[in-house]
Amino acid sequence: MLVVDDNKVIRQLIRVNLELEGFEVVTAADGVECLDLVHRVRPDVITLDVVMPRLDGLETAARLRSDPRTRHLPVAIISACTAYEVDSGVAAGVDAFLAKPFEPTELVRLVRQLMERDDPPSLDGRQGAGAAERAAG
Repeated sequence: MLVVDDNKVIRQLIRVNLELEGFEVVTAADGVECLDLVHRVRPDVITLDVVMPRLDGLETAARLRSDPRTRHLPVAIISACTAYEVDSGVAAGVDAFLAKPFEPTELVRLVRQLMERDDPPSLDGRQGAGAAERAAG
């Protein structure tokens, strides 16, 4: 899990809420740092703020989608979610949106949904078994 936000307080809030649910979380302060980290960290999901210095969340999402190595990574925008941000995010290939301020339970639900989305069925046919194992480990 890679959390990208230029606001340290929000980064920590997201991190703590996800770690309490068993997720491993790495954080980045902007899109440039995200793109530097993504190949080393290999996250299951990336959350992006929109308004950040150096490289904003929408451009970061577009760059993630243009790279074959990160094209299929689930990406969620966590921001004010204005009509412009949503329209631009959809155009950039963003998978989901969560408006600030958010409820921690909504954040966890969204991340779980994105993690389970690409999971192949387990041997007994249940969907999403791998995400639960990754979240627990």
